[in-house]
Amino acid sequence: MASKKGIAVTIIILGAITGASFLFWMVPQETQMSFVVSDYEGYLDGIKERHSILDESIETEFQNLRDGSISPDEYLQIADVVSSQVTGQISEFVTSKPPTEWQESYISYMEALKNFNTYVTETKVYANLVKDGNTDNLDETLEKIQNLKSEAERLVQISDGSRPQ
Repeated sequence: MASKKGIAVTIIILGAITGASFLFWMVPQETQMSFVVSDYEGYLDGIKERHSILDESIETEFQNLRDGSISPDEYLQIADVVSSQVTGQISEFVTSKPPTEWQESYISYMEALKNFNTYVTETKVYANLVKDGNTDNLDETLEKIQNLKSEAERLVQISDGSRPQ
């Protein structure tokens, strides 16, 4: 025969499982997160400033890689951090939901950040080529890197030009 203490523990466990199941089904599973922005111009200026700092940083470190001042492994670590930060900025853009008059500018800048992130990824390809001693494709990769950087800069200009007056 079961003891009163055992029955009570069993009832508590069953109650906890039932309660947890109820909460699981009643609480919405997909919550739409949004990044609330009230000063759209100031927010875009802040993103632009952070992007500028990341751009200068990766450009300096990429030049250091090309000069041999840092190893490909050191550069790859730096590039991973920069890429992660840019991805975070892109995520903020996706969830910011700007009003209609700011959408074109925001979308252009988000595209610029995506392009910049591709640029950073391509510099990692260059670093891996250097690391592996494969110098055959360095010039082609450098050309691709420059094209990606130019495209990102062009998209930033489009974003600036499409800001509401």
